[in-house]
Amino acid sequence: MGLPSQHRLKRRLDFQTVYQQGIRRYGHNIILRAVLIKPESSTQPIPTKIGISISRKISKKAVVRNRLKRLIRAAFLALLPQMSPNWLIVISLKSEPQECKYEHFLRELEELLIKAGIIYGN
Repeated sequence: MGLPSQHRLKRRLDFQTVYQQGIRRYGHNIILRAVLIKPESSTQPIPTKIGISISRKISKKAVVRNRLKRLIRAAFLALLPQMSPNWLIVISLKSEPQECKYEHFLRELEELLIKAGIIYGN
């Protein structure tokens, strides 16, 4: 199951904004880039939007890259209710992860989101 469409980062301009103006947090396998955006109307917050970018340097095989994207999306679905609104987030990988299990991605993403201030740790 993928992310709901309101939480998908789709536009090239949004990706460029995150890459140019966003903060960076580095994990063991994951790089998190995020930028806080100001909503046009202060009454309704904009839902957090998430984009995943996995380079061919990680793996030449599309099957491997798509599997990694599915794992990261599943981890985000679990963390989505805890996230603050008005964020644009792009996730990329440093190298092909040795341990590419759901639990590892979930733990590392949660740590990075806490470091960035997108979710608040206990």
